[in-house]
Amino acid sequence: MQQLALKGQKPLAQGNTLGIKRYWQYALKGQKLSNTLNKGEKIRMLIDYQNVSIYQADKCVLPNINFHIDEGEFAYLIGKVGSGKSSLLKTLYCELDLVEGETEKAEILGRDLKTIRRKEIPALRKELGIIFQDFQLLHDRTVRKNFEFVLKATGWKNKKDREKRIEEVLNEVGMIDKIDKMPHELSGGEQQRVAIARAILNNPKIIIADEPTGNLDPETASNIVSLLKDITKQGTAVVMTTHNIPMLDKFPGIVYRCKEGVLYDVTNEYNHIDLTEDGEDN
Repeated sequence: MQQLALKGQKPLAQGNTLGIKRYWQYALKGQKLSNTLNKGEKIRMLIDYQNVSIYQADKCVLPNINFHIDEGEFAYLIGKVGSGKSSLLKTLYCELDLVEGETEKAEILGRDLKTIRRKEIPALRKELGIIFQDFQLLHDRTVRKNFEFVLKATGWKNKKDREKRIEEVLNEVGMIDKIDKMPHELSGGEQQRVAIARAILNNPKIIIADEPTGNLDPETASNIVSLLKDITKQGTAVVMTTHNIPMLDKFPGIVYRCKEGVLYDVTNEYNHIDLTEDGEDN
């Protein structure tokens, strides 16, 4: 099975400081980005997958899928464990390779994932905000120092600019009073808010969230999804996987379902489908 373009790329280590550092160090030093929509500005497609096959190791988990996300859209990916949701997300930020000959079109933010080169991945990742279920905070430093690390890695050389941006995003998620706390001093919901603030540091055009409410109580989970929903008002698209089916009604959006190797757009009919197997107990 021949891999496209990204031969030799090492997988992101999950759940350890070295892996987190490597992810952020693998980011472009360059200009700060802005994605606020102006009134009357044409909405553009940010993700365009046409007849794309998603592989996990040598197994095709989602063959020939079509997946489209526009600017400012809020989209859910649902499906039982192992259905391919997380694998699909990983292809978006080039953590999982696409397979040559198995993809008709795969573009994200105007970049062709069929031909993208390794040295171009940092520029792509700078325009994405990634939120992991286990937060992926650096546990040996404060919230402020966590954010300093990311901003330095992505080209913010002026200390005053960094301090201003850190305060801006923490105010946006209601966590400014926790700026000098260590991660272990925060609750699960607080850590997730901090993770969201970190994800929006560079004004990403797309936020990719893998089970951002998976370990949270219902009230905290609702607050987190509400926060993500608000972020789309600035034109940022949000794509999140979830097993929290009640959220689909509480915070409506586009709904894609992975089931038995097929990706369905069930936005208009999910209320009429038995989603028991997609829920949190499965």
